[in-house]
Amino acid sequence: MTTLAITINGQKQTPAEVRDDLTMNDYLREHLGMTGTKFGCGAAQCLSCAIIVDNADGTSHTSPTCIVPAVNFNGQSVRTVEGHAKGNELSVLQKAFIEHFAFQCGYCTAGFLNEGQVFLERLAKTPLPRAQLETEIAEALDGHICRCTGYIKYHEAVRDVILKDPTRYLV
Repeated sequence: MTTLAITINGQKQTPAEVRDDLTMNDYLREHLGMTGTKFGCGAAQCLSCAIIVDNADGTSHTSPTCIVPAVNFNGQSVRTVEGHAKGNELSVLQKAFIEHFAFQCGYCTAGFLNEGQVFLERLAKTPLPRAQLETEIAEALDGHICRCTGYIKYHEAVRDVILKDPTRYLV
């Protein structure tokens, strides 16, 4: 057993004793009732379970949760799909996903949304030339699996957010 101290979506969680083998996915879903993070393949291959990990240097990355123990996130700050909307207002990326009907069953959406958000944050710090945009989006979303709509609609939604604010994301 380990005492897990973690910040999720900007909220410090009450330290909790958890089994060392409890996955982060199970911690979120069963201990906190946060069901937006899905359990897909159970082998970190589909990335439906990806959450955002905020690094101390201001960067972020995604991490699968289905095979990673919750204790691996001890002392860290993470974001889940539940943290994107502010109040009753969806994020720009969430709105773009809806506008592009980027999902059907929605199982993979949280992982794609988190990956897309990390990509947007990276571009806001280090914009890229317009000519590289399509390749960079494809590389950013690579590894996420969708069995319903394919990948084009997710790609288009991320691209739409970038092109609606080119001075922020492109050079």
